[in-house]
Amino acid sequence: MEQIVRLVTIGNEWVGVEAKVQPFLYGRVLIALQQSTLRCESKLSDPPLPGQACEMVVRRKWHLEIEVDQVLRGQGAEPKTVRSRSPQLIPFAERALEEGAALIQPAVLYQRMDILELRHEQLRLMGDAVLHGFLLQEHLATAKHVIIALCTIGERLENAVSKVLAEDPPYGLALDGYGSAAVEVLANAACYQFEQQAEAKGMQTTIPLSPGMIGWPLEEGQAQIFSILDASEIGVSLAPSSIMRPKKTLSFVVGEGHDLAIVETACAYCSMRETCRYQDHYAQEVSG
Repeated sequence: MEQIVRLVTIGNEWVGVEAKVQPFLYGRVLIALQQSTLRCESKLSDPPLPGQACEMVVRRKWHLEIEVDQVLRGQGAEPKTVRSRSPQLIPFAERALEEGAALIQPAVLYQRMDILELRHEQLRLMGDAVLHGFLLQEHLATAKHVIIALCTIGERLENAVSKVLAEDPPYGLALDGYGSAAVEVLANAACYQFEQQAEAKGMQTTIPLSPGMIGWPLEEGQAQIFSILDASEIGVSLAPSSIMRPKKTLSFVVGEGHDLAIVETACAYCSMRETCRYQDHYAQEVSG
């Protein structure tokens, strides 16, 4: 089930409507099984058009398939190297895989918005929202919509890691690696959902674009995303340093439209591309 926080107009007033709907059944038609109406403030400077809507979706039920090798990569290790040179670390990763699942609270918050105009590296969205950066201009120039997303596994695992590290450092590092793997798998699952939804409408999606990638500075990108999404809906906050809390949280945007320029992976735009040891792994995942 998904929770949709939807802004709609009744007369000349904005009201908030919360509804429980089945996955993939949201859209321009509100399928309300349970409704409560609340008065809320809009960021729009101009009165909204009748029936105009702005959706923010929270999905909390995800099935995440994580493997031991992903836990090792989450620790910054190369699985083949660990297995050959430090096999004693494998049981810690296996334990983290077994016990970590009970410590995560996966949640994805996202909002799909129409792109009204692209000018001078600025994407003007509905509600006077703006995204800007060269990276976005390069990938979203022909997109019709942009999906702005936050993915988190919550703070429970993070708190557990802090306690375990003092008593059992190898297991603490493995558990932290599990958290890193889990939030990456969660983000991939969300992107797959966005891709499937786009394909159902005869459209495509771009690669996920994250603050900190080349052409979208971290400070600027994070501020833009958090100005649009109400991150408190999933317990996420942004520090003045642009670091998100909980730590195991990812932010990104995805373009949606027709005849998009498709790029296979985000590695070419990653600020760590010169030193990353996992580029071959991700390239194999795409080709496989």
